[in-house]
Amino acid sequence: MTRTTPPRPLDVEELFPELAGYRGTTTRLHPRPGNPDASASSVGGPMLWPADEPWPVCDEAHGRGHGRRIADIHQEREILASVRADGWSSGLTQEQRQHLDELRRGHRDPGARESDPLPLIGLAQLYRRDVPDLLPGPADCDLLQVFCCPFDAHGPSRYGMLLHLRWRRSADVGDVLAVPPLPPLVGSAVYVPEPCVLHPEQVVTYPFAGLLPESLCARIDAWEEALEAEAEQSGEDEDELVGYQYDLSIPPGWRVGGFASWHSTDPSPMDCQACGAPMELLLTIDSSEWDGGSRSWKPLEERDLAPYAGATPTQVVVGRSGELNVFACPADPGHPHRWSIQ
Repeated sequence: MTRTTPPRPLDVEELFPELAGYRGTTTRLHPRPGNPDASASSVGGPMLWPADEPWPVCDEAHGRGHGRRIADIHQEREILASVRADGWSSGLTQEQRQHLDELRRGHRDPGARESDPLPLIGLAQLYRRDVPDLLPGPADCDLLQVFCCPFDAHGPSRYGMLLHLRWRRSADVGDVLAVPPLPPLVGSAVYVPEPCVLHPEQVVTYPFAGLLPESLCARIDAWEEALEAEAEQSGEDEDELVGYQYDLSIPPGWRVGGFASWHSTDPSPMDCQACGAPMELLLTIDSSEWDGGSRSWKPLEERDLAPYAGATPTQVVVGRSGELNVFACPADPGHPHRWSIQ
C-alpha cells in the first residue's frame, strides 16, 4: 500500500515567490510494520550482511551488564498493540498488566565486562533504487546500512549515542549472514526498532526559516504573527493555524535528503571535519511520523485513523521524542558522518 502526502494547505511560493529558488526534495520513507527481508529497504529489518564479514560492535568501555531483553520489548509492544484502538488508550486486563510488569523488569548479565565487544543494533538499510534522494555513497555503493549502540554512554558527556553507518555494493554480497548477533541486554527500548517496510515518496521541501535570507525570514515571521493575531481576535483554535515550519517547509518522520530542521537549537554549521566542506543532510530518524504540530502531513491513506494511531511505527525514540539528522560530505562520501539531535 502506498502512502501519499496530502497537498499543502496553501501554496507557499505564491505567498513568498523567492522560495522557488530554495525549493528542494526529500524522500519520506513512510515506515510501517511489516516483514521485510534482506533484499528490501527497511527499518529494523534483516540486513544484507556478508556471512564472512564481522558484525559491527561497540568497543567503548561502558556498562552493559544491566538492561532489558530485546525479546521482552517486542512482546510488550505486541500486547499493547492488541488493546490499543486509538494510539493512546488501552484496556489492559489485570493479567496483562502483571505480564507487562514482568516484561519490563531489568535483568543482569553477571559475566558482562565493560570492555566486551557489544553487537550493534541494525536500525535501517536503504537501497538507492528505492530512495530517490539518497546521496551518493563511496565509489559505486548502492546500499546504506545504519547501526547504533543500545546504550546512552558515549562521547564526552558519557550520555551520548553511538551511530555507525556502512556503505556497500549490494551486488558484491554473496552468502548473507543468516542470524546476526544481538546484544544480550539493551539500555533502553527506544533503540530497538520494530521491523518496518518502507513506502518511499518524494515530496517538495524548503529550508528551515532561520537559514533563509534575513529579510525573507522576517516576512515569514510577520505573516505567521498576523495569522496568530487574527485567530486570537476571532477565537479560532490556534492549533489549527498553518505555519511555515510545521506545515509548509520540512515534513516530519523518517526521510532521506532535503533540509534539516533546527527547531530545538539555533542552526549550527555542519562542516566536514576531514576537509571542511559544508555537509548535506543524508538521513533523518524521527520519533514520530506526525504529531500535534504536523498533522497536515498525515498520509491520505491514514486520514481516517485516530489522531495518533500509527504515528510511531518504528518505536525508535530520539532524545526527548525528537529527531536525529545525519549529515554526509558531498566532496567525499567516505569522510566521517556527523549528526545533530533536534
